[in-house]
Amino acid sequence: MGRYVNSGTIAVVAALSGVAFGAQSLMADGLSLTPVREKTVAKECAACHMLYPPALLPARSWSSIVANLNNHFGENASLDDATTKAIADYLVANADTGGIGAKLLRDLNPEVTPARITDLPWWKRKHEKRNRVGPAALAENGAKFKGDCKACHKGAEQGSFDDD
Repeated sequence: MGRYVNSGTIAVVAALSGVAFGAQSLMADGLSLTPVREKTVAKECAACHMLYPPALLPARSWSSIVANLNNHFGENASLDDATTKAIADYLVANADTGGIGAKLLRDLNPEVTPARITDLPWWKRKHEKRNRVGPAALAENGAKFKGDCKACHKGAEQGSFDDD
């Protein structure tokens, strides 16, 4: 007995193939994360450095970073208690544990609390193996340090990390 495929089946298979290949190419083109959307977080954090999307680090990292603002990477970034709590609550609540952020953190030992995005295994694979953060590459893009994402990824603060 022969098999017959109707046009509806072909359309469904074609659509699913397009979704699968489209999603893969979207990821190959870069990373898209939810940017910071809370005014206090944006104001206080962006006053000194790039506004990092919360999904770039696990919640435990944000908790640790905000708890140590008196020694924030060598600087005293202390804030009043209410502002510190608001920032911590926002970053922890928006650290992505189920979406794309979970994929970024999949190779991270759960016992490790990274203080820097550049300490994450995915970041090292993406940047160091391709020498994207060597001294010459950093200087060419005007980056001040390895974690100066917006020097190479112009939309980084809006959550867009295209492979430029």
